[in-house]
Amino acid sequence: MNHTAHAFWLRSPGQGEIRETQVPGPAAGEVLVRALYSGVSRGTETLVFRGGVPVSQYGSMRAPFQEGDFPGPVKYGYLSVGVVEEGPEELAGRTVFCLYPHQTRYVVPASAVTVVPESVPAGRAVLAGTVETAVNALWDAAPLIGDRIAVVGGGMVGCSVAALLGRFPGVRVQLVDADPARAEVARALGVDFALPADALGERDLVVHASATERGLARSLELLAPEGTVIELSWYGDRRVSLPLGEAFHSRRLTVRSSQVGTVSPAGRPGRTYADRLALALDLLADPALDALVTGECAFGELPGVMPRLVSGELPGLCHRVRYEA
Repeated sequence: MNHTAHAFWLRSPGQGEIRETQVPGPAAGEVLVRALYSGVSRGTETLVFRGGVPVSQYGSMRAPFQEGDFPGPVKYGYLSVGVVEEGPEELAGRTVFCLYPHQTRYVVPASAVTVVPESVPAGRAVLAGTVETAVNALWDAAPLIGDRIAVVGGGMVGCSVAALLGRFPGVRVQLVDADPARAEVARALGVDFALPADALGERDLVVHASATERGLARSLELLAPEGTVIELSWYGDRRVSLPLGEAFHSRRLTVRSSQVGTVSPAGRPGRTYADRLALALDLLADPALDALVTGECAFGELPGVMPRLVSGELPGLCHRVRYEA
C-alpha cells in the first residue's frame, strides 16, 4: 500500500519548496517511519541551500538518503526523528533516529534506524547527528585528564563538543565565540565562556568549529607549545589563509582535521558508525543539551524559514522542524 508524503526540496540555490511524493509500503526488512521532528544542520544545510558545495565534493557531501544532485534540485538533510508505523515487531511503535531528509513519512531499511532511548525526548533526539560529530571529534582529539582546552566557535558542533568536554574529569574548558549571547548557552552547558579577545591562552588543545579564517588563526594563538588544533570546520567552496609563519614552527604546533564520515580504526578499533550513533543518543539523556535547540517551525513553514537561517535573520543553534500527527 502506497502512502502520500511530503518532502522539502531545494529547487535551486536559495529556493526551497514542499513536494508531494508517494511512499511504498515497507518490504521485508524495512520500516515505515512517520516523522515527529527533524533538525536543520545549520552549517552544512545552509551551505547546501546557498549552493556552496564545491563540484569536487559533490560525491563526499551526499547525504545517506539524498535524492537529486547538487546544486539542485536536491532533497537533503540527515536529522530525522519519527515513529515506526510498520516494520519488524521489535521496532513497531518505537521512536527512532534516522539520517533522512525533511519528509513527513519515509521507508528505509530497518538497519538504517536507531532506537531512541526512553530517557531521551524525541524533540531532543534531533541533536543526535551533531552530538555524534562531537563524539568523533573527541575520539580524534583524545583529551587527557587535566587538559586546558578551548572550543572556538559556539555553533551546534562547537557547543556539543564543549558540553561533552565539560564531563571530563579535571578538564578546564572554555567556549570562545564572538557572539556574547553564547555565554548563556555556555552557562547552561556548565562550561566557561569568553569573547575571542579575552580567551585564555596556553591551551593544550583547541577544537576549532567557527568555520572562519579569523577563528582558525585565533585557535593557533591560544595554543601552548606542542599544542594541537582539531579542525572541525567545513569551509565548502571558500579558501582560507593560515598563519604558518610567526610562532607556528618554533612552538611546534599541530593542526589536525576531524571528519565525521570516518571512524578511525587506529584510534577506536572495532567501533562502527552504529556504535557511535548509539553512544550519541545515550549522551542526549542530559537535559542541559536542550540549550542547543534555539528555534522551531512547522514543516510547512520550512521553505520560508531556510532563507532566513542562511541570511542570519534567524540566529541561534539547532532549528527544529515540527511535523503534524
